[in-house]
Amino acid sequence: MQKPLMKGAKPDIVAAIGDTPIVRLNHVTEGLESEIYVKLELLNPAGSMKDRVGLNIIRDAEERGMLQPGGTIIEATSGNTGAGLAMVAATRGYKCIFVMPDKMAREKVDTLRAYGAKVIICPTAVEPSDPRSYYSVSRRIVEETPGAFYANQYHNPANPEAHYISTAPEIWEQTGGEFDVFISGMGTGGTLSGCGRYFKERKPEMKIVGIDPIGSLYYEYVKTGRLTKPFSYYVEGIGEDFLPSTMNLNILDDIVQVDDRECFIMTRDLVRREGIFAGGSGGAAVVGAIKYARTLKTPKRLLVLLPDGAQKYLSKIFNDEWMRQNGFFDEDSVGGTVAHILRKKPGRVITASKVTTVREAIQMMKDHDISQLPILDEHQRHCGIVSELDLLNYLVQNEGKLGEPLSDLINSDYATVSPHTRIQLLKSIFNDAKVVLVTEGDRMLGLLSKIDLIDYLASQQ
Repeated sequence: MQKPLMKGAKPDIVAAIGDTPIVRLNHVTEGLESEIYVKLELLNPAGSMKDRVGLNIIRDAEERGMLQPGGTIIEATSGNTGAGLAMVAATRGYKCIFVMPDKMAREKVDTLRAYGAKVIICPTAVEPSDPRSYYSVSRRIVEETPGAFYANQYHNPANPEAHYISTAPEIWEQTGGEFDVFISGMGTGGTLSGCGRYFKERKPEMKIVGIDPIGSLYYEYVKTGRLTKPFSYYVEGIGEDFLPSTMNLNILDDIVQVDDRECFIMTRDLVRREGIFAGGSGGAAVVGAIKYARTLKTPKRLLVLLPDGAQKYLSKIFNDEWMRQNGFFDEDSVGGTVAHILRKKPGRVITASKVTTVREAIQMMKDHDISQLPILDEHQRHCGIVSELDLLNYLVQNEGKLGEPLSDLINSDYATVSPHTRIQLLKSIFNDAKVVLVTEGDRMLGLLSKIDLIDYLASQQ
């Protein structure tokens, strides 16, 4: 028979998950007519919103008989889901094996090992299907480990369900639904999909806005329906290089793109100006919310979820030397930004439309000595490219059909960056991408090829 609890106490650490506060931002939002509020999920016992996910995944697996006493939980994680799973596992006697990409902060690795978990590090810059990727390695370990349970947050419905049954009702009770826009970073999709569904059911006019880092594939996919070339970026915990089934993009009303530098500068500003010690994905969500707020014609109340705390990023975001070495301080920015290349590149961007004919496209490429044609839709938004090789392959297969439109030739063999993307990062992007489109919002500002980068770098010598 269990002894009664002391007044005010919780039965264990798991019972302390949730009930995180909401506070208003007052200083980093100066000049905005809209109000921005943040939910401090960093105050969960293991330090992030993933505590809710870890608990629900384990509880669901137990109920389904997929996780037995003494079993081993295996997961591919950027750190926070692992910590949430490990905390719950510690109270229930489960073992844990976590597989992480090598870009993650050392503090995250050490945290998981402190819980007693085994941690395996895999390279970041490989395709998800590569046998070395952390997705592939985690699946292999599941097959090799007796009594293993694969948490599989990217495809486990218990992930978004955690937010539908926990995070969203809690927010609704705290606020009475008195907000107009819900904003969260886009990773596995659990938060946006679970919370978005709950809020839309109770307030259909509410806007659900996702924040995506440059290098992730979500932004371009939402805007154009095309899966373009993802590439490595520094901010952790958001963005993806594939489409998880836990992400319900139909719930999304809008998406905002952010870059590493502005995420990290805002993360540092949050603690120095608001006293909020949040991680990089929280900085990303706030800077994205500010960008979105500036587009609004009437003042709104925006609620932003801050996923985790800054303690896991002390060696990176809050380390001046690391920030300087990676070009995140303006005065020390290595090589400049994409905007510097665009300013030096003469002439305007030559574009075509979906109804431009093959004959016209060939003539445009000859007249302007170009090998790539960005394609714009009827609203002047980019929707892909057509290259010389696309035209060559078409002509070989369709001899004489020069009057056909380009719509069937449009491809997604490009990466997208912003004018603020660092040239240091652009160098690595060209390892995988033949051409880069420079965009800001729905506007296409330019197209860069390897020779443009070479010309710029040579001019700096």
